[in-house]
Amino acid sequence: MSMVAIVMVVGLLLLLAIGMPIAFTLGILALTGLFLTDTNPLILGQRLVAGTNVNSLLAIPGFILAGDLMSSGGLSRRLVKIASTIIGHLSGGLSMATVGAGTFFGAISGSAPATTAAIGSVMTDELEKRGYERGYAAALATAVGPLGQMIPPSIPMIIWGVLSEESIARLFLAGVVPGLIAASGFLVVSYIYARVHGVPRVERATVGDIALALRQGVWALLAPIVILGGIYGGVFTPTEAAMVGALYSFIVGVFIYREIGWRELPGILLRSLRTSAMIMFIIATAYAFAWVIANEQIPAQLAASMLAITDNPLLLLLLLNIMLLLLGAVMDNISAMVILSSVLMAVGAQIGLDPIQLGAMVVINFAVGMVTPPLGYSIFVGASISGLRIETVARHLWPFLLVLLAVIAIVAYVPWVTLWLPGLWD
Repeated sequence: MSMVAIVMVVGLLLLLAIGMPIAFTLGILALTGLFLTDTNPLILGQRLVAGTNVNSLLAIPGFILAGDLMSSGGLSRRLVKIASTIIGHLSGGLSMATVGAGTFFGAISGSAPATTAAIGSVMTDELEKRGYERGYAAALATAVGPLGQMIPPSIPMIIWGVLSEESIARLFLAGVVPGLIAASGFLVVSYIYARVHGVPRVERATVGDIALALRQGVWALLAPIVILGGIYGGVFTPTEAAMVGALYSFIVGVFIYREIGWRELPGILLRSLRTSAMIMFIIATAYAFAWVIANEQIPAQLAASMLAITDNPLLLLLLLNIMLLLLGAVMDNISAMVILSSVLMAVGAQIGLDPIQLGAMVVINFAVGMVTPPLGYSIFVGASISGLRIETVARHLWPFLLVLLAVIAIVAYVPWVTLWLPGLWD
């Protein structure tokens, strides 16, 4: 391995270890790489601009704004109300309702932390009141977060689609079945927990109660239908769908539910702007870093090293998933995808992985990494909302992690799980 490669890899590990923000880490290393290779440093500016000058990335701020507006506008609370009214009387019903609401909200926000924040802020106290341990409630809210990255629309799927030049719509479809499998596993965990811990059931809702909840939440239920129906119906592109989603959530939150006042809008816009700017900054610096390491052919060297370990495709697939999961637990997902995209696509081609299956596998591994102790970002969100220590949340998280690890294995070794729906759409 060349001196530049050693400096880049060691520098990345050291800067992350001392707590340097990932965007600054990548920017510093990209500039260092340019100096070491005696390349004009002005190229850094060109690469930063090129990294974000992609039309498909316009969908990211749109979906972020839509998610923030829907969360502030009461849509997440109404989704929880619908789910709890319909299945709340079952053993573990309120926990199941949380999973259902997280699944629906995941089809709106496209983000694991956003899903955890929206569902956790509504359900953590309510679950505790109904007899669940607070640590379990926080772990459940944390666990449903990855559903926001599996079930379309998914912000990481958009980024991978741009990097791999694959259809974003097909990548969206590839995440549906794995997301539903994960949600089904969470329902089983909810039932077992309630039975083992003797969580009391609530009274069955009447037909009138269900009808009222559906009537009050109909606009929340329509949101994913409008967004996803428009994409797959050929009405608009994923980028246009993000803007339609933001407009829809604005109209519902301000004029229909009236939970967003005009004075609150600047704060919501500023929060979305900050999140979008942070993501775009990371993408820009990661793209510059990726250009430097690609110029040194480091990805090709890493791919060759991995392929030299074994020529068994099943074993290579296992090693690839372990690597992705570990990286997802310690690195920012977006940065990792940009940096490793060329390596992953090279390895995927060598072992015969369909590009859509590979994209789904990468995104799902990184989504699970976000809830993997001790550094998973969504764990910090769940702990912050619940007011508990991270160790407490992590202790209650292991049953959900087992479900998510099983989903990773299914996605890796059962191709039709990710390819069936995209194949139908074709």
